[in-house]
Amino acid sequence: MATAHRAPSDAGPGRTAGYGDGPRNPFSAFLLAPLENRTYREFLYLLTGFPLAIVTFSWTVTMVSVSAGLLITFVGIPLLALTLASCRGIGAFERARARGLLHLDAPDPEPVSAVQRSSGLMAWVGALLRSGTSWRHLLYTVVYFPWATAAFTVSFVFWATGWALLLSPAYHWVFDAYTDQPGPEFGDWGYLDSAPELAVASLAGLVLVLLTPWLIRGLAQVDRLLVLGLLGPSRLAERAQELESDRGAVVDTAAADLRRIERDLHDGAQARLV
Repeated sequence: MATAHRAPSDAGPGRTAGYGDGPRNPFSAFLLAPLENRTYREFLYLLTGFPLAIVTFSWTVTMVSVSAGLLITFVGIPLLALTLASCRGIGAFERARARGLLHLDAPDPEPVSAVQRSSGLMAWVGALLRSGTSWRHLLYTVVYFPWATAAFTVSFVFWATGWALLLSPAYHWVFDAYTDQPGPEFGDWGYLDSAPELAVASLAGLVLVLLTPWLIRGLAQVDRLLVLGLLGPSRLAERAQELESDRGAVVDTAAADLRRIERDLHDGAQARLV
């Protein structure tokens, strides 16, 4: 049976959908970036990634360590396969999170062979252990932890510092009225208690507020590459899918040509022969 084909869209696999409805003035895009929905979605992705990375990293390292310790027994191998299966589940959740917050069209990887799953438990365990996709999912849970920690720290510090400096003229009076400090304190800058200092701090905060969305987008782009590179289908599977798609297109074209030739023979040569 010929394979059905979907019309190509602008947001194919591995593409970011829903962003960029058309060219805009670069200056207006720079000014409006702190207010765009994309900025808050990607910032939320970086913030939620850190606690999730702690849980998934701890789970993976613990299970791999226990499995390695039990490899001399029969229990270690099924336990390692269970760890790989759980990492595939984590990968499915991460792809869903990337679709929702990063608008990333991340394709699902090839599943474990249904034939091997139906052959019994040990066949399923062997399929998981031989699956490169499963090991790439495990690698993702390990690699993502240090990256999520760095991305969370950098994005949150820049975001909080920028808005705190920008709004410092609006809340500095609270310190003088309700505390024994003359104003907000920002590290080596000391207390901001004079109008010129507050103006300079607010200007510096405005610069940070305008730059932070682009920093967040750069960090989120690395997350996209991690999801696509480690949680998506392998290059071999993608190539096989492309060949299958091309085969379907060739079959459809050949069937259409045969129908056209048959119609021409029936309406042309056969009619003249009769």
